[in-house]
Amino acid sequence: MGEVHETVEIGAPTDEVWGLVMDPNRLGDWVTAHREVHDAPDLPLAEGDGFRQKLCVAGKSFDVNWTLVECEAPTLAVWKAKGPKGTGADVRYELSENGDGTRFEYLNDFDLPGGRLKIIAGGIARAPAKRTARKSLARLKRLLES
Repeated sequence: MGEVHETVEIGAPTDEVWGLVMDPNRLGDWVTAHREVHDAPDLPLAEGDGFRQKLCVAGKSFDVNWTLVECEAPTLAVWKAKGPKGTGADVRYELSENGDGTRFEYLNDFDLPGGRLKIIAGGIARAPAKRTARKSLARLKRLLES
């Protein structure tokens, strides 16, 4: 498994940050690896809701099926992802008030196939996943603070 944990301070109210990050149709506004979303449910999302997303990482496009497995609006969302060839991820959004803004913590615990090669692949995949997360959170910050 690989893990990416990033935090960003955003100069916007928690409800506003929550509204944006929990709208699958807005993923293209801030997630740098995002390409398309399909079958997005109506808002507000509830536990059990899901959608399909096309992502592009390291020049490779692939589909991921997301399911919201835990939701405590506007502070916690836990997503379960199923991707191609046995890949998957558990992604956690934790939002908390921080003065006049919001602290947004992002945790992506991803799983790669590959038996013994899994440890090597996880180490290789961690750096690009971390860069992608940082870029996405910086974009989210710019979007909400503009």
